[in-house]
Amino acid sequence: MMTVIAYYDNHHSQGIWLEGREALAGNIKQTMIERTAVLLAKKGLQGASFSEILEASGAPRGSLYHHFPGGKDELVLAALEHAANQALGVLDRLAGKPAREVAEGFLSLWRSVLARSDFSAGCAVVAVTVAAESEDLRAQAADILCNWREKLATLFAAGGIPKKKARSLAASLVAACEGGVILARAERSFEPFDLVAAEQLAMVEAAAKSAS
Repeated sequence: MMTVIAYYDNHHSQGIWLEGREALAGNIKQTMIERTAVLLAKKGLQGASFSEILEASGAPRGSLYHHFPGGKDELVLAALEHAANQALGVLDRLAGKPAREVAEGFLSLWRSVLARSDFSAGCAVVAVTVAAESEDLRAQAADILCNWREKLATLFAAGGIPKKKARSLAASLVAACEGGVILARAERSFEPFDLVAAEQLAMVEAAAKSAS
């Protein structure tokens, strides 16, 4: 009986140890993805080096190819997906809101990026769009931006704006946010972003009023 108990205890402990290792590995992988997204937003695709990714995530050397056999491109694709889902999560929480509140929520997302980073971060997706040589990375970035536009258009339409106008306003809002972030980072001031935001909100409000 003692032998059986010892055998069970040893294997049970080993199982817990293996599960712990798997959880730790999962945490390291997710941390690498999140830190890469931040570095892309701050330094761009070329500036996000392997060494900085490892340092920022606390991952051991050699772990990048362990978790991402496809190398940097595979990691960047995962980071883009993470950044995309963060924005879509914000939009999901705006479902059922009036069109103006939807626009305010999306604008607030980008303003908070500027505020939290002290104007040092922008959009990871745009950073990849303008610098990627990989067709896969460019295609992923295009899909993300398209998904944001489609989601905003759907929310605008549900919020009282005609579908055709909703699509154009969605494209305008995404473009305005990206441009406003660039201006704000360059000037290290919220003024240009807030001016752009005010114009976007006025357009959305006017469209909603004309439809009612």
